[in-house]
Amino acid sequence: MNKLLILLLALVMSCTNAVPNNSKDIKAQGEIIASESQGGGDQPGFKIIKDQAELKNSITENFSKSGRDPVIDIPVFQNNKKVVLYNLGTFNSGDHKVTEIKSISVKNNVLYVEIPQYQSGGMEIQVMSSPWFIFSVPSNYQFTSVELKYSK
Repeated sequence: MNKLLILLLALVMSCTNAVPNNSKDIKAQGEIIASESQGGGDQPGFKIIKDQAELKNSITENFSKSGRDPVIDIPVFQNNKKVVLYNLGTFNSGDHKVTEIKSISVKNNVLYVEIPQYQSGGMEIQVMSSPWFIFSVPSNYQFTSVELKYSK
């Protein structure tokens, strides 16, 4: 009877000490801090912002690339979150400004950011745009790349 009790106790202890799998999906909401349709980089890509000064520089630099002064107040850097600047690349027409993050998830060190799919309104003026947005995710998210997922 003692052996059975010890075996049962060992089984319970091994279950409570299990380490979570890194490839498991982690899902949450992301928060947009700033978003504009002009001023981003020519190529898609991301950068993790480390502090308040870097956040301010990123916002003012992206606005100045479009020839404007920042039209938003610089938000306070969130120490309990990771803050990410994402450049969507260059588009030929339309307004590709990101206004909503539907969900975020991490799988296999890739941060997936689900945003609404761009819907064209028909004939548009051909204007080059380089949209960018800054968003935050929980600080415990570990990722080496960011991928946008478009949804309807």
